[in-house]
Amino acid sequence: MAVPALTPRPDPPRSVPLREARTRFSQLVALAELTDAVTVVTRDGDPRPVAAIVPAVAARSGAQARADADRLATVTAGWARRLDEQHRRSSQRHAAELSAVRAALAEVWSELDRRVVPGSDPALARLRAAHNDLLAG
Repeated sequence: MAVPALTPRPDPPRSVPLREARTRFSQLVALAELTDAVTVVTRDGDPRPVAAIVPAVAARSGAQARADADRLATVTAGWARRLDEQHRRSSQRHAAELSAVRAALAEVWSELDRRVVPGSDPALARLRAAHNDLLAG
């Protein structure tokens, strides 16, 4: 199940002192309803927010927020398990493919050693040195 992404608000919430919020309450409510604007209410002379006037769809209870957090944690844990399992399978597949390549390379070098005396051709010696880390594994 997909979780909808949180959409960032383009405008920061406006801040209004409590005294002004009292006199403009109807206007601030209409602004929230019509434009989805958020207005933060502060105490007169104190810049710290104490309340907010928000659109009704944005208002969430503590229980709703906890339920959403629990649902998000469940979904996130599910995706983490899927990713871990995919990583494990991918690692196993990679190890099997690397083993097959090493076996084929060893077979090729064995056939070359049978047909050409080892050390007699400098180009083959350079190639063997380049493949040495694969042959040793």
